[in-house]
Amino acid sequence: MLSLDALRRYLAIVIPAHLAWEFAHMPLYTIWHEGTVGEILFAGLHCTGGDILIALSTLVGSLLLVGGNWPVDRAAARWVAIVTLLAGIGYTIFSEWLNVEVREAWAYTARMPILPLVGTGLSPVLQWLIIPLLGFWWAIKPFRKEA
Repeated sequence: MLSLDALRRYLAIVIPAHLAWEFAHMPLYTIWHEGTVGEILFAGLHCTGGDILIALSTLVGSLLLVGGNWPVDRAAARWVAIVTLLAGIGYTIFSEWLNVEVREAWAYTARMPILPLVGTGLSPVLQWLIIPLLGFWWAIKPFRKEA
């Protein structure tokens, strides 16, 4: 049940971190300036719910693909982290493009730094780089053996 303990530790970090990040970067979206308090709260909680689903699905998919003896085996832990990060960032770039450019469900303010080539906001991409890395660090910390 080591992997279940690691999964719980991962989620204990990523869930509150995504909630905090969603509200922290909300001023980079137009809803912060144009929405009501209720709309802003709903958007933050709704996006956090999506973040939780993305975090779970990318991690479980990675565990199924390359999990091996995760979290004990260092190589497996590394590959799970790499695949999870790539899947999370890939989905984020797709989702931001779909919702900003195609559906126009949300929009960036002029203050949102935009990544060249992909046109996605920097903040959501950093969110899906930094938060999973923190989650993995915490998840596997008790399973690392001293060298």
